[in-house]
Amino acid sequence: LIYKGKRIVNWCPHCTTSISDDEAEYVDEAGHLWYLRYPLTEPEDGLEYLVVATTRPETMLGDTGVAVNPKDERFKHLVGKTVKLPLVDREIPIFADWHVDREFGTGCVKTTPAHDPNDWAMGERNGLERINIFDETAHVVEGYGKFSGMDRDEAREAVVAAFDELGLLDHVEDHDHSVMTCYRCHTKLEPWESEQWFVAVDGLKKDAARVVEDGSIQFHPERWKQVYLDWLENLKDWCISRQLWWGHRIPMFYCDACGWEDASVEDVETCPVCGAPVRQDEDVLDTWFSSQLWPFATMGWTEEGVDAPEMRAAYPTQVLSTARDIMGLWVARMVMASMYCTDQIPFEHVIIHPTVMAADGKPMSKSRGNGVDPLRLMEDYGADGMRFGLLMQVTGAQDLKFNEAKLESSRNFANKIRNAARFVMMNLDGYEPGEPAPSTPADRWIFSRLAGLVARLDAAFDGFEFGEATRELYAFFWNEFCDWYIEFSKARLGAGADPADRLACQRNLVFVLDQALRLLHPIMPFVTEEIYQELPIDRERAPYLIGAAWPDAQELAMYADPEAERAIEMVCETVSAIRSTRARYGISPKSQLAVVVKADGADAALLEAQRGLIEGMGNTASLAIGAQVEKPAESSAVLGAGLEVYLVLSGLVDLDAERERLAKEQAKLAADAGKLEKKLSNPGFLAKAAPEIVEKDRAKHAELADKLARVEAQLAELG
Repeated sequence: LIYKGKRIVNWCPHCTTSISDDEAEYVDEAGHLWYLRYPLTEPEDGLEYLVVATTRPETMLGDTGVAVNPKDERFKHLVGKTVKLPLVDREIPIFADWHVDREFGTGCVKTTPAHDPNDWAMGERNGLERINIFDETAHVVEGYGKFSGMDRDEAREAVVAAFDELGLLDHVEDHDHSVMTCYRCHTKLEPWESEQWFVAVDGLKKDAARVVEDGSIQFHPERWKQVYLDWLENLKDWCISRQLWWGHRIPMFYCDACGWEDASVEDVETCPVCGAPVRQDEDVLDTWFSSQLWPFATMGWTEEGVDAPEMRAAYPTQVLSTARDIMGLWVARMVMASMYCTDQIPFEHVIIHPTVMAADGKPMSKSRGNGVDPLRLMEDYGADGMRFGLLMQVTGAQDLKFNEAKLESSRNFANKIRNAARFVMMNLDGYEPGEPAPSTPADRWIFSRLAGLVARLDAAFDGFEFGEATRELYAFFWNEFCDWYIEFSKARLGAGADPADRLACQRNLVFVLDQALRLLHPIMPFVTEEIYQELPIDRERAPYLIGAAWPDAQELAMYADPEAERAIEMVCETVSAIRSTRARYGISPKSQLAVVVKADGADAALLEAQRGLIEGMGNTASLAIGAQVEKPAESSAVLGAGLEVYLVLSGLVDLDAERERLAKEQAKLAADAGKLEKKLSNPGFLAKAAPEIVEKDRAKHAELADKLARVEAQLAELG
C-alpha cells in the first residue's frame, strides 16, 4: 500500500519539496514553441532532420527518445531508427506511441522521461532511459559542459542560442499555455524525478467510491457527488513525502551498518539485528496524509483501535462541512483512510458550503490583501454577531460576497435578545414556576408561531439550509416575540393587572424565551448561554444550555392554532397601518384617530374579538370593523392580507399628497405585476421551473393584481 520509489513529482525548486497536483496553482502565460532539428543518424530520401516542437528546449539535454503517432504515415518508416541528439551527441531512438498528437507541432515529440509525467509514461512503455538533468534547485547538474550550473531559465536561453549557432533552430512561434506554480511561493514547478514515498491508491479507491454510490455518504448539494466520483476515478498514486522542516516525520528507520530497515510507531535508536545506531527518514508526511486520519485518530484509535470508547460511542460522525476546493485533498482521502483503517465510513453527510468572497467578488487571500481578520470582527460585532451575520448572508450553496455592514444588524440582534430577556426578568416579581398556559389569543398566537418555527427549523437543518434557519430565527424573535408578543404582554404585567393572569403571562414569557434560546444556541452560543443561566427554571437536568433538550416539534404541535394566528395577524396589520400612517404624515402618537377596517365576515368576527388590543395599541378615537363598512371621506387607505384599513385624515393631512402616494403605489404594483405576467407567459420558464415555483409566482401575481385593483378603486374614489 505504501512504497518508496522514483517517480516524476511536481517539484518546487524554491521550497525544495514536492507539491501535489491538487495543491498546485495553474497560471496562464504567454510563451513560445521552439522548433528544433534533430539530425537523423542515417539520412534517407533526402530527409536529414526530424523537427520537434517544444515549449521547454532546455530539457532536451535529458532527451532519450523521439515519439511519433503509430498512424502518422509521414514518420511510420522511421520508427526503430535513431537520431543524434545535438549538443550532447547522444543517439536516441524514434518510437511510436499513441500519446502523440499528430496535429501538435510537427507530430514529432522529444521525450524526456525524467522531466515530464507524460514522457515518463511513454518511457515506461517503450523502455527508455531516464536522465535527470536538474538538481533540487533546478540547476543543470555536472556533465553538461557550459550548461552545468545554469538555472533552467539560463539554460533555456543558452540551449536555444546553441541550436541557432549550429543552424538547428528551425523557427519559433508564440504559444500561450498554462504552467503549474507552487501554492506557497508561486515559483514555477519542475516535473522532476526523485525518490519519494507513495500510497498505491488503486487498493483504496473502490471502497471510497462504493460508499458514496450506495448512499452511505451523501453530498449536499447532491451535484458534488459526481465531482467526488470523477476525482477518485482519475486519482493516481499519491506522493506523501515532503522535504520540509515541520510535519509528522516519516516513521521509517534504517541501519547503514547491516542494511536493516523497517517502519515503527515507536522511536528506534539501535538496530535490532546488529545493534548499530539507526537513522530515521528525514522526510515528513504530507499534511493531508496526517489530516486524513483526523476523524478517527482523535477518538482513541491510535491507542485502542476501533474498540476505543470514543470510537464506539461517536464513530462514524454525522456531518462534515467543508469547502469545495479540498474535496479531493481532504474529503476523499478521509473516506479512503477510514475504510482502510476502521472498515467504517468517517461521516454520513458532506456539506459543501459556500465560499465567502471579498467584497469585490474575488477570493480572499493574503497576497491580495483583501481578507478580513475574524478577531477584529468579533471585537467589533461580538462572536455571536459575526456567526449570525455570516449565516444570514448564506443563500443555498452560492458563493457570497462578504458584506461587513450586515454584521451590524446581527450585533443589534444580539442586543435585542439581551433587552428582551432583561424585560422578562424585570417583570417577574411574584413569579412562581409552573406549566405554561396559553389562554389569550395573543398567547395562543405566539405558541402556535413557536410550534411552526420549530417544525420549519427541523426541516431546514435536515436539509442543511443554515441560512434559511437563521432568517427564520431572526423573524420570529425580533418581529413576533419582541415587537408584538412583549407589547401585548405589557398591559397584563402592570400594577393593576389580575394576579392570576399576570402569573400566567409570566410563565408564558419564560417558556417562549427558554424555547427561543434553545433554538438560537447553535448559532449564538454565548449570549444565549448567559441568559439561560439567569432564567428562573429548573436546570438540574441541563445545567448548561448546550446540554438542554432541543424543542420537540411533535410536542409543540398541540399548540398549533390557525384561528389565533389569523386573528393576531390582522391585529398586527391593523396596528401597523395606524402606526405607519402616523409616521408617514407626522401625526403625533397622542392624537387619536378614527379607524375603519373592512374585512370579510369570518375575519371581521375574529378581529372584533381583539378590539381591545387594537384600541390600546393604536390609540383610536373610534374603531369600526365589518364586511360592509364604507370608506370614510378624506381618509387614507392601507392594504393588508384580506384587509383594508382606512384612517380618517380630515384636518390632519394634505389629501393631495395621499393621491400622489396612491399613484406611486399603483405604478409600482403595475410594474411588479407586469414583470410576473411576462415571466409566467414565457414557455421556457414554465417548462424548466419546478411546479411549486410556478405556483408561488402565480399566487404572487394574483395578490399583486388584487392589490392593484383596490388601489385603483381608491384613487377613483379620491377623484
